[in-house]
Amino acid sequence: MPFGRAKKQPAPLDEAALHDYAVKALGRRMRTESELRRLMQAKVEREAIGATKIAAVIARLKEYGYLDDSSFAETYARLRQENEKLGQRRVRQSLSQKGVAQGIVNEVVEARYSQIDEEALARQHLERKRIRKPENEKETARVMRRLVTAGFSTGVIYKILRQWDIPDETLAALENLDESAPEE
Repeated sequence: MPFGRAKKQPAPLDEAALHDYAVKALGRRMRTESELRRLMQAKVEREAIGATKIAAVIARLKEYGYLDDSSFAETYARLRQENEKLGQRRVRQSLSQKGVAQGIVNEVVEARYSQIDEEALARQHLERKRIRKPENEKETARVMRRLVTAGFSTGVIYKILRQWDIPDETLAALENLDESAPEE
């Protein structure tokens, strides 16, 4: 607390003001119901009255079609696949972190990635990130980490590395690193 001043808490919003706040938040960018609840929580009372206001605003937004987690998940997955060339594991993880229900996540990702060649998508990701064929073991490990982070399966990653004629000793060393890596 600089200079001994306490920060004054703003007055909690009423339902109409909370609705306006939520609409503006959705206008800035797409959000899940969970993200919007978390944002609105800071603007209302902590007691049951605040939860009632949030529930009423969420219900109204859903009724108007402004808030729909399955629509959010579909758009999010499409953009990550088309623009960022990310694998399905990364998209699943991101949607789960954003608070989308697991059933919706599974349904959307399965539909989105069912007709996609994961190897071709991984190659597009490498091209998009301007990642070249690795020259040594250290660069090979870096390429592998980048592809794992992008959400591609290890089978696809090893297939790409083998097509780049990476020595088997290097791939074996990577497999050993993979096994000794700490679980998250």
